[in-house]
Amino acid sequence: MRKLIVVLLALAFTQHISFAQNGDKGGEEQVAPIPADKIPPAPPLPPGQALKTFKLPPDFEIQLVASEPLIDNPVIVQWDNAGRLWVMEMRSFMQTPNGAGELEPVSQVSILHDTDGDGRMDKKTVFLDKLLMPRAMAFTGDGVLICEPPGLYYYPILPGDKPGKRITVDPDYAPAAVVKNGVMNVEHAANGFIRAIDNWHYNAKSTFRYSLQQGEWKKEPTYFKGQWGISQDNYGRLAFNSNSDHFRMEPTPSEYLLRNPFYRDANYSIQPLPKQDVWPARINPGVNRAYRKGTLRPDGRLAKFTGASALAIYRGGHFPPEFIGDAFVPEPTGNLIRRDDVTESEGRLTAINPYARNDTEFLTSTDEIFRPVNAYMGPDGAMYFVDMYHGIIQHRIFLTSYLRKQAESRGLDKVVDYGRIYRVVHRGRPLDQGPNLARASPEELVAALANNNGWYRDNAQRILVEKAPAAAIEPLKKLATNGANHLGRLHALWTLSGLGFADLEILGKVLQTEKHPKVVASAIRLCEPILKTWEQEDALKLVVAKATSKDADIKLQVALTLSGVDSPLATKTLTKLARDNAGSIAIRDAIISGLPGREYDFIAALLADKAFSKTSKDREKLLGELARCVIIQGRRDPVNNLLTLIGNDATLDWQKTALIVGMTPAKIKSTKGLPPVKAKTIRLTEEPTAFAALKGIKNKTVATALSKLDEVLVWPGKPGVKPEPPVRPLNDEERVLFESGKQLYGMTCGACHQDHGFGMAGMAPPLADSEWVASSEDRLIRIVLQGIGGPITVLGQKFDMDMPGHGTFSDEQIASVLTYIRREWDHTHDPVSSGKVAAVRKATSSREEAWTAEELLKLK
Repeated sequence: MRKLIVVLLALAFTQHISFAQNGDKGGEEQVAPIPADKIPPAPPLPPGQALKTFKLPPDFEIQLVASEPLIDNPVIVQWDNAGRLWVMEMRSFMQTPNGAGELEPVSQVSILHDTDGDGRMDKKTVFLDKLLMPRAMAFTGDGVLICEPPGLYYYPILPGDKPGKRITVDPDYAPAAVVKNGVMNVEHAANGFIRAIDNWHYNAKSTFRYSLQQGEWKKEPTYFKGQWGISQDNYGRLAFNSNSDHFRMEPTPSEYLLRNPFYRDANYSIQPLPKQDVWPARINPGVNRAYRKGTLRPDGRLAKFTGASALAIYRGGHFPPEFIGDAFVPEPTGNLIRRDDVTESEGRLTAINPYARNDTEFLTSTDEIFRPVNAYMGPDGAMYFVDMYHGIIQHRIFLTSYLRKQAESRGLDKVVDYGRIYRVVHRGRPLDQGPNLARASPEELVAALANNNGWYRDNAQRILVEKAPAAAIEPLKKLATNGANHLGRLHALWTLSGLGFADLEILGKVLQTEKHPKVVASAIRLCEPILKTWEQEDALKLVVAKATSKDADIKLQVALTLSGVDSPLATKTLTKLARDNAGSIAIRDAIISGLPGREYDFIAALLADKAFSKTSKDREKLLGELARCVIIQGRRDPVNNLLTLIGNDATLDWQKTALIVGMTPAKIKSTKGLPPVKAKTIRLTEEPTAFAALKGIKNKTVATALSKLDEVLVWPGKPGVKPEPPVRPLNDEERVLFESGKQLYGMTCGACHQDHGFGMAGMAPPLADSEWVASSEDRLIRIVLQGIGGPITVLGQKFDMDMPGHGTFSDEQIASVLTYIRREWDHTHDPVSSGKVAAVRKATSSREEAWTAEELLKLK
């Protein structure tokens, strides 16, 4: 289970603390690291005094935008098309250490107004009240999307700022937050719902993305992206984090790496890799697990990120140019805001804290109740920070006794019903400006795509795609091909794509004339739908022409796009790319991820290329990975063909070795407490003639690999092969369970674990051949009922996952889906009965949180 360690103001104790909270870990001594008399006081401060506690770089100033009593427990802000500031208030969150009143529907979504023009909000219009712990908010169409766990709902905005009738977009948007035993696990609820440049909405704490297409919401799987909050840079690269890993980005859209279930070594590259050290302005004894060695520095200050919250990428013109693309990350446990200075070179992202040399941060506060939980860049180009200003911001499910006693001893458990919104401005530069998008004409919306502020670009694109004005098409094409601003050209292309007008004519013009590599890469990506049509040949020529580019972005996108095209020209181009860039992990992943079922054909193409004759460790690695995909599939014909190819006299010795070693089934270390992992047997119709010839190769590495490969290859008459033990057939009742489970799996589990059962690399563990599926039904039932979180090893691969429970399924439904996965994919394990599910459900009825692998392994 992921640890969400969030600070609260507290007094340290020197005595040992008895275990009484859900967050306590057995065997830990919770000894306060700082004596009580060394902790400075931290009373709640009025907004005016709180402003005096901040320290920023000299050219910047922090200003108050809103505060209590106007707002209460703010967690999210957004600006509507007219630029009005909306706020989501989670009013029932941790009103007491026990979470009393948590399930009271008292939260709100409101519009804030500045009636006197002084920059400070002084009026509030409640749009929606009586909400229960809302977690996400985003504008779309003529309304607003709101997550009230577990569902995601659309509310039309009617005249007078009144909500229209609620429309359900997804009833299971945040299933992990379903109320169980009077507790909502709000920290595990999906959130974010950011609309990225590719016209898809992405989320944190979720493995799904959404897109509104022809009036219907489409939902499909993607990689897990962080815990709380999500952002994007100017090129649509998604940024996210976890509490102790404060900043990551996707340099490559993760959906590409989901294409090949047989490629288990895809490097889901999340960059950069910044240091996690933090430099607060005061000591921080109130960290949830401050008693653990290394959590605090010797001087009492927080040592590393432990409560990183929703980040934002700067994309405006108000701050100096060197800030563009930088990340701003709130750390409520350290009462600070980190700025990560992000740079890019040859497709690699790096990030540093530019203020670390002075042992400080972009923004720090000596007020221990300063709790920044969200960051945004506003339409004016200023950075906005949402401050809960709350005594306890660690949810009760994870609260430790240490932290609770600190809070109660200083009255900080009584610090509730506060909240502030701040903005940081640059003293010497004008604020950004733009049109009122709610009233803008199609031509004005197109012009806004080139605004120097990303908020205007993003929302102008959204409105154009949603409203689809015919008058915008020609201006969009003109901007895409002749716009002065490369970001304007980029957004114009994606807007045309969202409208269905990114045709071969416009993309051809862009690919022939565009100089900026990011725009070229996007144009190549946008050719992919056309590559599946009758215009494939013409589109293919345009993409192939870019394969000789020396730019890292363009080369990578060519590899990503062409690997999904089954044609001789695409294969020829990919062969050269792979040959010349075998040392590039990104390009290797891009190619192999797009070849499911075609790996043998690509191996044959590589070996036929005379320029591929020179050996290198990178080329050996490439061949080995391709061969491993063939053996993992376990299909008779590709395995036979590959063995024949290896035995061919024209195949060079280094190539034979690389391929045989790659085909060798990896020995997977069994997990204690689970059935041993067995290599999957591949049944051939006859002994491959090449196999016997290969045994004659005088090479120790080849001989060892062949011996291991021989263990999984079976054919009629092979000496020493025992017949498979008979499998007990399912009876009529179990067969019904299997068939209904197959349907239920396809509607739920299959989105992540996939129909083939091989899962999704880095996100959803494989079920096919899994030792967990073969293990105790008691474990499997618990996983389905309550979910599983944290690290787990499946078939030798480690996953750090967060699978929500499906306790709303009936006993029969759970029995059916488990029976299905225990008998599909050549499995022979016993079916599961609904009676067994009912017994486990009763035995675990008081369980509130997801299971960990460690806990489940203790079961027999």
